[in-house]
Amino acid sequence: MKNGLRWWIIGLVAVATVINYIDRNALAVMWPAISKDIGADKADYALLVTIFMIAYAAGQSLFGRLFDVIGTRLGFTVSILVWSVSIAMHSLARGIGSFGILRATLGVSEAGNWPGAVKVNALWFPSSERALAQGIFNSGAAIGAIIAAPLVALLFGQFGWRATFVLVGVLGMLWLLPWFWLYRGDPGAHPWLSEAERAHIAGDGQRHADAGPPPRLAELLRHKQSWSIIVARFFLDPVWWLFVSWLPIYLAETFGFDVQKIGLFAWVPFVGAMFGSLFGGWLAGRLIRSGWSVLKARKAVITLGGAIMLPALLLTIQAADPLYAVLLIAAVLFGFQVAINNIQTLPSDFFGSGGAGSLAGFSGTAAVTGTLITTWLVPVMTRHGYASIFALAAAIVPLSMLAIWLLGGGPRRFRSPGG
Repeated sequence: MKNGLRWWIIGLVAVATVINYIDRNALAVMWPAISKDIGADKADYALLVTIFMIAYAAGQSLFGRLFDVIGTRLGFTVSILVWSVSIAMHSLARGIGSFGILRATLGVSEAGNWPGAVKVNALWFPSSERALAQGIFNSGAAIGAIIAAPLVALLFGQFGWRATFVLVGVLGMLWLLPWFWLYRGDPGAHPWLSEAERAHIAGDGQRHADAGPPPRLAELLRHKQSWSIIVARFFLDPVWWLFVSWLPIYLAETFGFDVQKIGLFAWVPFVGAMFGSLFGGWLAGRLIRSGWSVLKARKAVITLGGAIMLPALLLTIQAADPLYAVLLIAAVLFGFQVAINNIQTLPSDFFGSGGAGSLAGFSGTAAVTGTLITTWLVPVMTRHGYASIFALAAAIVPLSMLAIWLLGGGPRRFRSPGG
């Protein structure tokens, strides 16, 4: 691990993200069977998605501040321990009420993974590497979604839905073992970090001094740079969640798929997301190393992601073949990840690592707020097909791009108490 500890750290966080997405997607994959067992319908599923997302919104801000206060090691431990227990207890649910309670605890705790990853990125990587590091982390979401559909379908076929929830819950518990072994402190205190790597992390001139307490959220919100991230995520994240939450239902209703067929098709779009995560991070780093300013490179790559998403969403409206549909959605999610990787690095680009968790958490709450609106609209807008909801998704992508260009300025520095 000499001179490469930071990559092992972000790799382990990516594994946590894989588990995060397996756990959250398990309900969607098995819903055709679960709904029959408990006597539920699509409106009930939308209610469960809404409960999860409201809790997820609250959890983003809660854990964003928590990571800034109690630190990365303990913050991840609390988040993953609670979400693993929550998903395992889904096996005990008997109806919408008990599922709702468990989706709430799952949502709050799973939310911690995102501000935690942004915090790790801000602490462990210079600005020229942050987008790639964020891409590695975000690829975990895509890999988790790729794995979730066939894995959950396989486990469901062998053990039924109740035992499947227990088995996926065990994964998070096992993750804690390498986490405690590997993450022994932040870069300033980690005993395994070489001086060369420590200097590389801190030596690109982009890292702000984080002496004293982190800036409060109210201070961060006084700057338009913060609002560029908040508004961009409010409009962009609903596109991702539209497919994470509703793709299995879309395949079932549009093409008549059962759980096994969902398992065969639903992973395909997330292959596009995985490659988009890595490409978006690599491209931003390449531009920075070739002489582009950090923010110019970020904005260019974010815009490229939007330019890929928009036509793919419009074409999806008319998709009549399931393979063609999932390939178009793969292009949508490729573009989404190209853009979101770079948007998620902006808190540390603008403000350094001290306030990265808080701003990442609050912008995550804004993202979930936008997602909740689309969640409430899906049952209404999809009574006669999914064309109208895909058109809405296409319409909001340019609004996210405009927020980055109109509100995103240069980096801000916070003075320490003695500075």
